[in-house]
Amino acid sequence: SFAYFTIKDRLPQILTRVIDTLHRHKNEFFEEHGEKGVEAEKRAISFLSKLRNELQTDKPVTPLEDELPDAALWNQYLDYQRNLSNGNGEPSWFQSPWLFVECYMYRRIHAALAQNPPIDNFDVFKEGKAQNFFESQEAVIALCTYFQELLKNIKDLDEKQLQEELFKLLQVSLWGNKCDLSFSAGEDSSQKSSPLQSLENLVPYILVNDMEKLWSLLVNAKKNRTEGSNVRIDIILDNAGFELVSDLVLADFLLSSKLADEVYFHGKSIPWYVSDTTKHDFNWTVKQLQSANHMWMSRCGINWEGNLKKGVWVFCDHMFWTLPHDFSSMGGVAPDLYAELQMSNLLLFKGDLNYRKLTGDRKWEYTVPFHQALNKFHPAPLCSLRTLKSDTQVGLKPGQGEQIQASEPEWMVTGKYGIVQFDAGL
Repeated sequence: SFAYFTIKDRLPQILTRVIDTLHRHKNEFFEEHGEKGVEAEKRAISFLSKLRNELQTDKPVTPLEDELPDAALWNQYLDYQRNLSNGNGEPSWFQSPWLFVECYMYRRIHAALAQNPPIDNFDVFKEGKAQNFFESQEAVIALCTYFQELLKNIKDLDEKQLQEELFKLLQVSLWGNKCDLSFSAGEDSSQKSSPLQSLENLVPYILVNDMEKLWSLLVNAKKNRTEGSNVRIDIILDNAGFELVSDLVLADFLLSSKLADEVYFHGKSIPWYVSDTTKHDFNWTVKQLQSANHMWMSRCGINWEGNLKKGVWVFCDHMFWTLPHDFSSMGGVAPDLYAELQMSNLLLFKGDLNYRKLTGDRKWEYTVPFHQALNKFHPAPLCSLRTLKSDTQVGLKPGQGEQIQASEPEWMVTGKYGIVQFDAGL
């Protein structure tokens, strides 16, 4: 299975890169922290080497021993996995749900640093994320330029034209999800060309396209808005780099076109799945754009900084997003987050991991309705924007999956196909 390949090949590669990254920063740690920094680096590397060995030799998954705020929840979840095995041995790396052990690895990487001050705040994935951003520069410039030109006459667009622009930017945000570093095990995955030119050609690769439903939801929310009530959209982010810029442009468009009054962004509270967006990545990206020596890039950055200051953009990073639970257990595990999402008019879930957690990461029949796979997770109307990088997919038409499978056996894991899949909720 693709899960087997991931645990056998991709995850050890990622761990090796993390160890290598720490090695390369040894001098920097020494300059900043003296011998203490070097000692911490050695301890973190030995912790990670041990982790890699446990993974490759299919050792049991061990409870977390750190004092971090989420450790108890993780260990409860491990107990839950133990009970599922009905005494058939301990959950181990190759004998456990893929979603669980993959999340667990990233949590252990975090522990390796968090337990070793003074390098406890070092993000081992930061360089890769920054590199992805800089290597996508041309695409970022093209997108910012297009968007700033669009803003000049956004007031004059009629409803049909607004809808066309929304659909364009939704597709840019969808295909921006191809730029994923955990998927390429950290290899270059930047967006080199202008993302707008290829949209027409990519339409046939959108397997479920519910953009019309999103449009009518937004238009109705705008019409039915009462005095003092806001239309709120939440974007549950995926990757930093080009994908994040495409999400920020989409969010700015929603405000500028008055389709939304406020946008909440949900990122990760710890470095996660190599390229996922943390608060640091979010702020860093806005700063990079602000200080770029390109007129339209810096205009975007300045406006976005303004949106954050005015509070019409809000960044949140609840720890639930970096737990192994699928979203159907959010109400029980993180009722505060569930209640927060219930205040939204529309939740946009970016990327593959969010889709796996929405659908419980099960091997569903392709035609199972999305609503059913969500397993009662309905805080608000929601939509998944995702390119397929794992073998879970629901809501297809009869025969659709089988037809692609016949000519492209790997279709579910290459990132070539995408979905804009909507569920209206209750």
